[in-house]
Amino acid sequence: MPVKREEDSCSTQLIDGNGEFNAKGLDNFTSTVKLTRCGLSYAVVAIMGPQSSGKSTLLNHLFYTNFREMDAFRGRSQTTKGIWIAKAIGIEPLTIVMDLEGTDGRERGEDDTTFEKQSALFALAVADVVLINMWCHDIGREQAANKPLLKTVFQVMMRLFSPRKTTLLFVIRDKTKTPLEYLEPILREDIQKIWDGVRKPQAHKDTPLSEFFNVEVTALPSYEEKEEQFKNQVAQLRQQFFHSISPGGLAGDRRGVVPASGFSYSAQQIWMVIKENKDLDLPAHKVMVATVRCEEIANEKFGSLMINEDWRALEHEVHEDAVRNFGRRLSSILDDFLSEYDAESVFFEENVRSLKRQQFLSKALQLVHPAFISQLGHLRDKSLEAFKTQLEQSLRRGEAFAASVRKCADSTIIEFDKGCSDAAVRHANWDASKVRDKLHRDIEAHASSVRNDKLSNLKATYEKQITAALAEPIESLFEVGGSDTWASIRKLLKRETDVAISCFSPALSGFELDQDTFDRMMQNLKDYARSVVEKKAREEAGKVLMRMKDRFNTVFSHDSDSMPRLWTGKEDIKSITKESRSESLKLLSVVAAIRLDEKPDRIESILFSRLLEGTFSIRDRDRGDSGDPLASSSWEEVSRENTLLTPVQCKSLWRQFMAETEYTVTQAISAQEAYRQSNNLLPPAWAIMAMIILGFNEFMLLLRNPLYLLVLFVVYLLGKALWVQMNIPGEFRNGILVGLISISSRFLPTVADLLRRLAAEAQGNPAPEASRTTHHVASQSFRSQVNSPNPVSSSVSSSSNISTENDFEYMSPQLTHRRVTQMEQEESS
Repeated sequence: MPVKREEDSCSTQLIDGNGEFNAKGLDNFTSTVKLTRCGLSYAVVAIMGPQSSGKSTLLNHLFYTNFREMDAFRGRSQTTKGIWIAKAIGIEPLTIVMDLEGTDGRERGEDDTTFEKQSALFALAVADVVLINMWCHDIGREQAANKPLLKTVFQVMMRLFSPRKTTLLFVIRDKTKTPLEYLEPILREDIQKIWDGVRKPQAHKDTPLSEFFNVEVTALPSYEEKEEQFKNQVAQLRQQFFHSISPGGLAGDRRGVVPASGFSYSAQQIWMVIKENKDLDLPAHKVMVATVRCEEIANEKFGSLMINEDWRALEHEVHEDAVRNFGRRLSSILDDFLSEYDAESVFFEENVRSLKRQQFLSKALQLVHPAFISQLGHLRDKSLEAFKTQLEQSLRRGEAFAASVRKCADSTIIEFDKGCSDAAVRHANWDASKVRDKLHRDIEAHASSVRNDKLSNLKATYEKQITAALAEPIESLFEVGGSDTWASIRKLLKRETDVAISCFSPALSGFELDQDTFDRMMQNLKDYARSVVEKKAREEAGKVLMRMKDRFNTVFSHDSDSMPRLWTGKEDIKSITKESRSESLKLLSVVAAIRLDEKPDRIESILFSRLLEGTFSIRDRDRGDSGDPLASSSWEEVSRENTLLTPVQCKSLWRQFMAETEYTVTQAISAQEAYRQSNNLLPPAWAIMAMIILGFNEFMLLLRNPLYLLVLFVVYLLGKALWVQMNIPGEFRNGILVGLISISSRFLPTVADLLRRLAAEAQGNPAPEASRTTHHVASQSFRSQVNSPNPVSSSVSSSSNISTENDFEYMSPQLTHRRVTQMEQEESS
């Protein structure tokens, strides 16, 4: 056995008997033993156990320390006060040994166990290995085996400190003849029961004992009776502390180990936490018994409450719907269980009994509180539905909206407060203000929703009214398209807007809107009326070309009395065309911009000067002019928002308009010329004079021989008949060549037919209709085989087909065939 060097152990009192921490002494100790140089290579061993159980003696033999030992000749008394530390001699790595004040000492008394618990908790929190020194004959006992102490230390340690695995080495002193293998299971079973009975935090509810502690058991003979044997076994036990921090050693689990340089500060902070924790200031034994028993009674009553039939039935009812007399029924149930608790705990200490009763009541109220919340929820739902129904009925009766909301809300809240009073539990001062506030918010939300719907419907009604009042009149005004169009539109807009506002304002009064909202809704209605006008204006701008062409055709084709024009040759087509284009251009200038603000502009003058009065024409459409006001994308006096047609767009539309109306003018000119030609039956004057001079001799011959006049008259009648019968003008209308071919093919049959008819008339028998019909069908079939060009327009044809009353009309081949067929059907009938 090596020689002990007591001068090297540096024994120092770390904590005195009053719980004062010796920080300066710990600093001197760590400096002397050079602890700060060790890093993580050090271990801490502590010992705890009953007073006068030989703890200091065991440490001095095990680690060669010089802790003060009890003098047997002075009697059994407290030797170690507080907590002492020393350095283990001859053991690697550096091992710090802590000697704790003995438990269950008569010096501190029965009730002063706080320091014992604090020192034990400190040892478990700091040490890697804790030796629990106990007598062999105390195994199975309660107090002597330190079971209450361990229970308290286990419980508080889990709450105060993070898990670290500590080795609990139970050292059984003065081993008897009972073998260790029989004692060890009993000891381990007791430790497991202590662990299982400890109330654990939620985080460690299912944590096993092995997660916090590694339990080891050893036994030593009596030091006084078997000293040599005791020393030999202690020497064997000493070997286990060599390299104790290595894997598999006594201190092998190094979770959360503090570096050696921070050991002094760490130990001081741990002791501070332990000292300030009030849970360690536990009562004495009789208070502890009252605490345990009252807690058991309270837990038993709480368990009975959970399965109570009355409570379960009430819980089921309130889950489905609101329950009448809910508070009275629930209070009665709680009163019964509190009475039972009071009866069973009457003989225990008053303070503990009251505390546990309050805890039981608190748990019971936590259990029934969801049912109370459900009751309030049902009351809130029913109140809200009642509010909705009352409000709807009130509005149907025509009452003002705001007044109806106030009246219905007040009655609803009164009924809800009555329901809350009925649901109140006497034992709890539960506040229903949050549910009441929620009901207020729900009522306000529903009222706001209904108000918004009503306002939206009201707004939609008046918007529809404004649309109906403006849309068609505005469209009609745009169709007229005069210089006063926009003035009429502004007047119409103001009148209809004022009418709508005058009706809309009283309709809003029942809602009691704030002034800003009221003004905003009035303005929105005015803006909507304006938007209707702007929308119609944009629609008209989109179809302005069609409107312009219609306007041109109307003015061009009708006179001042709205009668259709007949192009007889007397009309001034040029002036009519200019007037028609002027009216169309006026329509274009009207829809070029929105003029609701009565701001003057030069759009009409620019369009007339550039497009109508010769500055711009179709012939120079491809020529550009840098000074042209129409070569721009905006009007000078009009904003972009109010621009419907830009100058460039107006110029383009006018080009398209001119191109599409040019054909109408050409047709009118052609019709006028055709009319002149069809009505000019006399030859020119020079031809008449030539015929008089050159035909004088023939004229005199006719005068001398009247028979020639008769022959000429007969020839005239025959020629006239052939002219009408063969429809010579109609044949030549399709072309000279086609006309000659048609006449040559029909000439002989027509002459023969006329002769037959004359012969028949002379004999008094009318000619058969079949031959005439055959003649017309033959002539018509011949004409249908000849390709003819497209017919002339209706205006020209109508002017050139006029003849005398007694003659046939001058028609196209198709109309001639239709006329002949109709005549044949009338004769046959």
